Amino acid sequence: MNKSIKNKSKSSDSDLNSKRISELMVDKKALDIQIIDVRDITTLTDFFVICTSESEPQTRAIADHINRTMKTEGNSSWHTEGYEYLDWVLVDFVNIVVHIFSKKSREYYDFERLWADGEITKITSQE
Repeated sequence: MNKSIKNKSKSSDSDLNSKRISELMVDKKALDIQIIDVRDITTLTDFFVICTSESEPQTRAIADHINRTMKTEGNSSWHTEGYEYLDWVLVDFVNIVVHIFSKKSREYYDFERLWADGEITKITSQE
């Protein structure tokens, strides 16, 4: 069996968890939420879930909500970076990496352009 081929089933844990994380972002009114499927272009991770926050308190609330909820659902994050500055917070679930950007950082880093070869899904709230 060739171990270098990744299983890209539509109902993988990573796929379901990335969607769950996007729902948690919606709960906290995050903006411009996108899931980027990078399974076919890198071995770093399976998905990036990114969003924009309008303020430092909102960034903290989004990160805390994701960490707490995912942990209670049995999926603790491995590492969090940027929490002390709240300009760009990264929450690493290994197969999913969450990026919570301030508006300024989101524009500056243009993350979607960097990973444009991935499959990008835009998430809209269901209000």
